[in-house]
Amino acid sequence: MNDFSDLRGKVAAITGGSGIIGKTLARGLCNAGINAIILDYKPERGKLTAKEISAGAEGGTAICFAADVTDRESLIRAREKIREKFGALDFLINCAGGNKATATTAKEVIAESEKELKGTFFDLDIEGFDGVFDLNFKGTVLPTMILAEDMVRRGSGVILNISSMNAYRPLTKIPAYSAAKAAINNFTQWLAVHFAPAGVRVNAIAPGFLLTNQNRFLLTDEKTGEMTPRGRKIISATPMGRYAEPEELIGTMLYLLSDASSFVTGVVIPVDGGFSAFSGV
Repeated sequence: MNDFSDLRGKVAAITGGSGIIGKTLARGLCNAGINAIILDYKPERGKLTAKEISAGAEGGTAICFAADVTDRESLIRAREKIREKFGALDFLINCAGGNKATATTAKEVIAESEKELKGTFFDLDIEGFDGVFDLNFKGTVLPTMILAEDMVRRGSGVILNISSMNAYRPLTKIPAYSAAKAAINNFTQWLAVHFAPAGVRVNAIAPGFLLTNQNRFLLTDEKTGEMTPRGRKIISATPMGRYAEPEELIGTMLYLLSDASSFVTGVVIPVDGGFSAFSGV
């Protein structure tokens, strides 16, 4: 049985580390003895997150460096701080992501007899697509481009991207987010091949459905707490019959970072309660 002891004393940077998933993963890193660097474009928020995590951590500590995942210069400044304090990174977790209302349709489908196209694909804002791709896809590529260089030069390291069920089965209403996450899956595979001879592994986790600040009131009624029709659809398509808890991603993360997965690269592991396996029948 692997106790992940090989991870103790390692250094990981995590983008989006103040979000629900990122914060949970950062706490999991510290509890495994890894020192976690939270990269946040709002440094005061990131510092509060790091302080909270460090206070309850069982092994590693958390700190925050300011960085915007869509801005090259801010990532270069963060890399210099990482080098000064820790040397090179052992792990990079690309967790920053999200959707935008301007890239979301109001209607799930266009009815056969529908003449009014307001609220459909034709009513979307292309700048909303740009924003979603910048945050999710560019926000994975650019941090990797800046922060993984030292891993490649040293000949060891692990990159872990956070994908989504939307990458496999796009949800209605959110075409930009689904497409951006699908691009992350493809990029994960491409980069795994590119980096393999240099000794750096690249994998991804595709979480199932969690209740987050962003989707909570799309999936549950704000007044009653009952599931919305959209929430009921998701649960009915999830064989385990519930939403995921963020903590349920930690075990897969630690496995993919550790030497227990030393011959694993280029994979995207669903942690989804069976959603991706279920045909609906």
